[in-house]
Amino acid sequence: ARSHTMTRLGLLRDSAVAITRVTRTRATSSAPPASLGAAAPSRIGRSLVAMTLGRPAFATTSSAVASPSIHRARSQRANGRGIAVRVMSAATERERLTNANPNARGKDNSGAAIRQRFLKFYETRGHAVLPSSSLVPEDPTVLLTIAGMLQFKPVFMGQRERAHERATTTQKCVRTNDIENVGVTARHHTFFEMLGNFSFGDYFKKDACQWAWELATGEFGLNPERVWVSVFREDDEAFAIWRDVVGVPESRIKRMDEKDNFWAAGPTGPCGPCSELYYDFHPERGLEGADLDDDSRFIEFYNLVFMELNRDADGGVTPLKNKNIDTGMGLERMAQILQGVPNNYETDLIMPIIDKAASMAGIDYNACNDVQKQQLKVIGDHTRAVSYMISDGVFASNIGRGYIVRRLLRRVVRNGRLLGIKPEEGASAFTPAIAEVAISMSEGCDPQVAKNSARILAELEREELSFQKTLGRGEEMLAELIETAKKTKTGLSGKDAFTLYDTYGFPLDITTDVATEAGITVDLEGFESAMAEQRSMSQAAHQTVDVTAGNALARVADELGAKSTFIGYESTSSDVSNVLAIVCGGESVEEASEGAKVDIVLDVTPFYAESGGQVGDNGVLHTANGATLEVSDVQKAGGGRIIVHTATVTKGSIKKGSQVTANVDENSRRRAKSNHTATHLLQSALKKVLGEDVSQAGSLCGFDRLRFDFNSPKAPTEAQLLEVENLVNGWISQSAALTAEEMPIAAAKDKGATMMFGEKYGDVVRVVDVPGISMELCGGTHVSNTAEIGGFKILSEAGIASGIRRIEAVAGAGVVELLQQRDAVVKQLASALRVPPEEITGRVSSLQEDLRATQKLAESLRGELAVAKAGALVSQAREVGEAKVLVARLDGVDPAALKVAAENLAAQLGDGAAIVLGSANGANVGLVALFDDKVQKDGGLKAGQVLGAAAKKCGGGGGGKPGFAQAGGRDATQLDAALDESLATVTAALSPK
Repeated sequence: ARSHTMTRLGLLRDSAVAITRVTRTRATSSAPPASLGAAAPSRIGRSLVAMTLGRPAFATTSSAVASPSIHRARSQRANGRGIAVRVMSAATERERLTNANPNARGKDNSGAAIRQRFLKFYETRGHAVLPSSSLVPEDPTVLLTIAGMLQFKPVFMGQRERAHERATTTQKCVRTNDIENVGVTARHHTFFEMLGNFSFGDYFKKDACQWAWELATGEFGLNPERVWVSVFREDDEAFAIWRDVVGVPESRIKRMDEKDNFWAAGPTGPCGPCSELYYDFHPERGLEGADLDDDSRFIEFYNLVFMELNRDADGGVTPLKNKNIDTGMGLERMAQILQGVPNNYETDLIMPIIDKAASMAGIDYNACNDVQKQQLKVIGDHTRAVSYMISDGVFASNIGRGYIVRRLLRRVVRNGRLLGIKPEEGASAFTPAIAEVAISMSEGCDPQVAKNSARILAELEREELSFQKTLGRGEEMLAELIETAKKTKTGLSGKDAFTLYDTYGFPLDITTDVATEAGITVDLEGFESAMAEQRSMSQAAHQTVDVTAGNALARVADELGAKSTFIGYESTSSDVSNVLAIVCGGESVEEASEGAKVDIVLDVTPFYAESGGQVGDNGVLHTANGATLEVSDVQKAGGGRIIVHTATVTKGSIKKGSQVTANVDENSRRRAKSNHTATHLLQSALKKVLGEDVSQAGSLCGFDRLRFDFNSPKAPTEAQLLEVENLVNGWISQSAALTAEEMPIAAAKDKGATMMFGEKYGDVVRVVDVPGISMELCGGTHVSNTAEIGGFKILSEAGIASGIRRIEAVAGAGVVELLQQRDAVVKQLASALRVPPEEITGRVSSLQEDLRATQKLAESLRGELAVAKAGALVSQAREVGEAKVLVARLDGVDPAALKVAAENLAAQLGDGAAIVLGSANGANVGLVALFDDKVQKDGGLKAGQVLGAAAKKCGGGGGGKPGFAQAGGRDATQLDAALDESLATVTAALSPK
């Protein structure tokens, strides 16, 4: 039976065709609020977040944009379990192709051209063309960059001054809240590009609407009679603009409710109505009763958010002083329309990746059945996503962003194996070859992807090979679960089925098919429940953006209307600084007395605020009236506009408007500077030793030590770490002078300055240069000459996540302190061992040898004692059939001695020995099982399975081979019961039938 099961499992590795059912779980929408003034947000804007209300965003579609085939699939539910077979008829595809946009023909409608035409259109209208931000957002409230406006959130929230009045971007985005629908619907994606134009208090509705129409019908050539518009039901202004200024007939303008056409930042804060543009694939159906939610007819392709109101805590709304525009156009959607293909996947943005995967599987996409096409679409979409994420420094792991990379990549591998994709000749993995196509197409969206190709391909290969091993373990697990279910006459639990799916990559259908062939049922409801729970956690983790976080501090900055000036690069003191604000207990106050812990905002400060990995300064503030404040931390607030000094009033009192002298603790600053500069040198050394693909994944430059996280698929060797350490110390001894210069970010890039993934940079940046050694964008404080560092010593190196390593080190005064500490330890050891320091190593080695000899002797004696005890047990063996079964307890015997005793008993019992021994040592339990070949053959017994059940009863675990196994537990009170169950199991298996 097991042989048959394992053969059936071969489908996962070798079959090019498998029955795939698609779990379709539709997220329910919250009811919209009754009025605009409700405190709860009525709509999360699709230009801001992955939608939780109404229709999903450009990358994720619901019933509003599903194809006709999806409606057919919904009717093909199986036994109410929400499992449907997706059907896409050839006639439906031909119908969509026939209705492709006729006005777009004869133009360059490639994805690259659409992107460039969009950006050029708005550039000629005064918009600054800005690069895509990283998929690792600056915003801590969201896991990944999920919208084009995310990089501008601080500007929209008033937390950062605008650098431009108008901007346009193509933003790479990743959303995974509806991952199961990728490849199922026409427009679901995890990775997508969002084209956008933004106004920061400049133009508003009229220009936004006119330009959107001109872009759609003029630049892109859409037939005006096929473009419909939606507006918020109460937005008469937008309705009039579309009708009277743009010239859209009233019959093609639809008023819609909050859930569809009103955007809100959150319960309070900026909000406003939206207007959306839809393309009509079937105008022949007429105007009467047209429903923009009819996905068989319409596709939404452009969304305009009019950010014009502010909602207060009472639910009231007032006009914003500065009104903003935030728009989003899905590049893949516009490509589908202009290229006349039935879905986003068959555009030139994704199809080349799919074609590569199909060719490696030896199949033609056009000749594939629907299941195979779906699998190829998943590969195309997910390959893009993981390539861009790895480029931005996200590596596969079991937590956070790393888990998303791992999950997406495993779905690629799983679908590739089902299709029969094999690695190309000379390769050990197939995903890198497919990813090379995605990388070759990345230039227009993110030029860094191609530059990071070596890192991307290496990570894909490493993770795929690791997953292959996991799949092998999963196959064994499924076979064992089925064997257990047969013996216990129970079905396969939904939890186990989900574990196979989520951890080992087994589709539910493979598990169900294999189990059914073995006569075992699968708890599908339990599986759906586990799936829903995971989906809920996934959505909660990265579906919404909290754009109201930090508003309290932003209000202080708004009230001040002034910025804090940092003078700490030039000086560590200020003779005259004015107290602009005092915050105590989260509230602004006029005065604070002795003992109060306060946040102080100064107009001018030498104190460095924590950023870029460097901790904030500490020091002292003094007032003219004799008050003293001890500063323990310094942070930026209000989008960097103000610098907040966390301090305790240790003497007197301080008033708002007072003048203070500000003095940074120079010793602490000197330590932080040394550690920060040493971190720059460390990164350069790692690049030289481990390769240029090394990039920073985080850092901390404190007063006592430094910490540096970096990407690396494997741990550096001791020799490599020593080489890194020597390089850094060599550069320190060179007495290299540092320079710090502000320049446009484009100039910094041209110079080759190193930038950190996920860090947000302005148009003007500060470049710290150690000529010929290191050049990085950095706002921190640094030594003026490397000699000031004094020395550098690595303390530790370890992995903190899959593909991420961490080095902890000391520099400057910390090195001297480290030497003093270690010298003290050496002196204590030398005294205790009564040898000179240089002979400690030899003396310790001699002691270790003596200890090993003593332990070996003790182990031998314990084994002899166990054998002696076990000798008295031979007479207790029972004859069961042709076997001799001995299940007994030997307390006070350690695991190694227990093994010796079992082997000795087996020799005495002879052929057909089945032995299970247990030993209690306090609360701990030791178990051993030994079955010879005859017992395994006659009874079908496996030592690992029998012992595993016994160990589980004792609160532990373990296992081994069919003939021998060891295990342990933590509950000795259950040992007798566990041994009784083992005896019953062995006896039942060996008893004559």
